[in-house]
Amino acid sequence: MGRSSVFDLLGPIMVGPSSSHTAGAVRLGAMARKILGEEPIGGTIRLHGSFAKTGKGHGTNLALIAGLLGMRPDDERIPEAIQIAKAQGLNFTFESADLGDFHPNTVQFELLGKTGGHAQIVGSSIGGGTIVIRRINDYKVEIRGDYPTLVILHQDLPGLVAQVTLLLATAQTNIARMMVSREKRGAQALMVLENDELVEDAVLVLMRRLPKIYQVLAIEPLD
Repeated sequence: MGRSSVFDLLGPIMVGPSSSHTAGAVRLGAMARKILGEEPIGGTIRLHGSFAKTGKGHGTNLALIAGLLGMRPDDERIPEAIQIAKAQGLNFTFESADLGDFHPNTVQFELLGKTGGHAQIVGSSIGGGTIVIRRINDYKVEIRGDYPTLVILHQDLPGLVAQVTLLLATAQTNIARMMVSREKRGAQALMVLENDELVEDAVLVLMRRLPKIYQVLAIEPLD
């Protein structure tokens, strides 16, 4: 199958033959970029299950790179994503990998950012362009990219979660869903809050000043 037929425009919101392997893959790359918190300059992309077996024919590799470049699923430049990345001096390599008990359409990003940031992200494309981020570094999460999301790295201490949620309540920001994952009791933990509204910068500043808060990342929803 030639490139022109693989990347026919199927509709107003996606380029590609498969919503899971192309539109979903673009969204996974875009969300990984948001979680990294800066422009990625390179890294390793590990394809699991169906992504590894049939992804090349569906253009999954192109779609993942397109998302990392900040493209949307309907971007007509998706077929040239790898060439665009190389022209910008970005270096991404692909591997096949068994990531364990994950959905067949799963990918692991090992990304390096422009200012030295690093993140390992595991996400799945579960159909119809819908995605779920399953892991960030060593923490289990569940992020779909539908809501403004806070990702907070902190020490697992009594009352710290309450302080964060009190700041949101005071700002009249409603929490749609919340998850806390930790290495072990008293160790570092990751708090994920999906909210109905974007969190104001002033609230983020106050959160970052809380004791034992190491990082607060505000992620806007995917388009």
